[in-house]
Formats: sequence, structure tokens, C-alpha cells
Amino acid sequence: MTTRPFKVLGIQQIAIGAPSKDKLRSLWVDMLGLEVTGNFKSERENVDEDICAMGAGAFKVEVDLMQPIDSDKKPAVHTTPLNHVGLWIDDLPKAVEWLTAKGVRFAPGGIRKGAAGFDITFLHPKANEEFPIAGEGVLIELVQAPPEVVSAFAKMAAG
Repeated sequence: MTTRPFKVLGIQQIAIGAPSKDKLRSLWVDMLGLEVTGNFKSERENVDEDICAMGAGAFKVEVDLMQPIDSDKKPAVHTTPLNHVGLWIDDLPKAVEWLTAKGVRFAPGGIRKGAAGFDITFLHPKANEEFPIAGEGVLIELVQAPPEVVSAFAKMAAG
């Protein structure tokens, strides 16, 4: 196996879907104490999400509480309760190029700005003949880590 030209640094986010965000907020915000730091709404992605946070600084993890704008449309963000996991990546373009060359299937859309303002792309949950490696049922978001996150993880790794 060739040397991987990128690193997965850590968890950037988890996204949880439900028919309504009210019950999700009741647990994650009211009971567990996460702070709502923003909201993202996209007709194209059929999502209305509250962006919550735990931790701080470079080690902050986002918890996105999502409901569909229209429960009859796709994507159906509420039908998979754990909708996706987001991973900090130190060099997203290199990661996409290398993983694609290795047969990893990406979801349509390419690299684009995500809800939190970082460049993102998604690994498809299902493989196909052309791309035999995928998330095996799990949607995985790759998120370009900003320089301060890359630096903080490097310092932590160095001990």
C-alpha cells in the first residue's frame, strides 16, 4: 500500500436526524448541556439543523440535530437516526484524489462549503462496481481542518 498523503485527525461532528428537532434538543441541549451555536437550513439538502457544540477550541466536536424540511422528499435526513460522522482531514483535496484512485466511492457534490463553513465532501454509504469501497451503510463526511486544528492535533500527537 502506498503512503497515505493525508491524515484523519479526529471527529469533527456527528449528525443525528429525527422527524422533529424538538426531542433531540430536549436531550442534547436541555439534558446534556450542549450549546446551540448556529442553524443551517438548505432546501437542496432538505435539512433544517441546529448546530450544537461540546468541547472547546481545536477539540470542539459539533453535534448537528437535523430534521427534514419536507419529510416526503430526499435526502431523508430523519430516516437514519445517526445520519453521518464527520472526520477532520488535514488535506482534503489530497485525500479525495488518493481515496478515489484507491476505489473509494464519493457521494455526488464534490468538495464544497459545509454548514459550518469548512470545505467538505461525503463518502458514499454504498459501494458499486466502479468504486468497491464505501461506508458500508454509514455516510461519512470528510472535513478540511483549519490550520489551528491541524496544529493542535500535531501537538497532541507529539506528546
